[in-house]
Amino acid sequence: MSHDGARSLLTSAAVRTRAERLLALGLAGALDHFTVVPERLPAVVDYVVETTRLNYPDLDIPFHARWRNFSVGGIDRWADLVSASGLAEDPLAFGRAAYDLAIVSVLLDAGAGPDWSYEEAATGRRWSRTEGLGVASLAMFASGLFSSDPAEPLRADAAALATLGAEELGRGFQAGPDNPLVGLEGRARLLNALGHVVADRADLFGEGEARPGGLFDAVLATAEDGRVRAPRILELVLEALGPIWPSRIVLDGVPLGDTWRHDRLVTGDATSGLMPFHKLSQWLTYALVEPLLWVGVEVTDLDGLTGLPEYRNGGLFLDLGLLVPKDPDALARTFRAEDAFIVEWRALTVALLDRVAEGVRDRLGLDAAALPLAKVLEGGTWAAGRRIAKEKRADGGPPLIIESDGTVF
Repeated sequence: MSHDGARSLLTSAAVRTRAERLLALGLAGALDHFTVVPERLPAVVDYVVETTRLNYPDLDIPFHARWRNFSVGGIDRWADLVSASGLAEDPLAFGRAAYDLAIVSVLLDAGAGPDWSYEEAATGRRWSRTEGLGVASLAMFASGLFSSDPAEPLRADAAALATLGAEELGRGFQAGPDNPLVGLEGRARLLNALGHVVADRADLFGEGEARPGGLFDAVLATAEDGRVRAPRILELVLEALGPIWPSRIVLDGVPLGDTWRHDRLVTGDATSGLMPFHKLSQWLTYALVEPLLWVGVEVTDLDGLTGLPEYRNGGLFLDLGLLVPKDPDALARTFRAEDAFIVEWRALTVALLDRVAEGVRDRLGLDAAALPLAKVLEGGTWAAGRRIAKEKRADGGPPLIIESDGTVF
């Protein structure tokens, strides 16, 4: 088989197409693990619209991206850092620094677990979950932890990332026996692997400075008539970062990252039975879109990316009865990312997010240009998933339990 078959799975189009196939099977009652209850879709749309109006009464909704976490508590920490550093005076320097931060921060953003929090020195406030990880990673970036050059703290580079230890990273996160952070070792290994890949791929990360932010230049180089396509950014991310993920499915020598097996996805080639998601990579791609917009580059086909199949979006559908496990005891079990139950749930989540987005736009009288999927998620499905979780469970946790190694969820 040629590399083209394997690489065809390293696209957002493959995620959407295969998710739609599993949804069609679900609607026909032909899946093993879930029943899809389409009659519940209007109630889900209503709940998402209500949540969106609560969060953004004027419907001025930003993208669902890492940058929102840096503004938790009404403080725009990134803008303050840029202002104090003078980065904004040079668009290329600004873009590279923004990419350095976004890439490192997103790779550190897998689920923190229910027992960890971060006390922010500047405000004295404690932040948990994704906001805590965001604020902590920004503080580490500002301190120069990811830079090997003391004269240039506001960057990440291969030398610093490749040698960063879990103990040092843990101190940055204030993690310890009394403040346990899930998957700390996995996060450190991921940054180490990032450092090695950045050093090895000068074509993507820069000849002179081996840093994640070199990808900013690579993305700019794909522009046609001054425009960059969002799915093309994802393809670059998947090509650049593919080797950093733990050993999973490799097809014809190509590591497929966040791709898993589902036996109902039958195709006539070597990709049969494979369901790609690329959740963390798409979450990262959403974050890499905004610095381009900030420096005046137009980004097109934003809805070519898919919704994110993780426990807030997918939990929303479980909690509101749009998806019902066929095994009534399933939600009491602990699953792994590779389990068919989880693969099926995530695929259905991707396809149903598109349906919900259509319903939300219809209810709000907005089209896809005014309310792209990235805004529906933010307004939106992710926030609604968190809200219903808090209503249903004292700890606000998801409706199912997944073992996390710090690299998927």
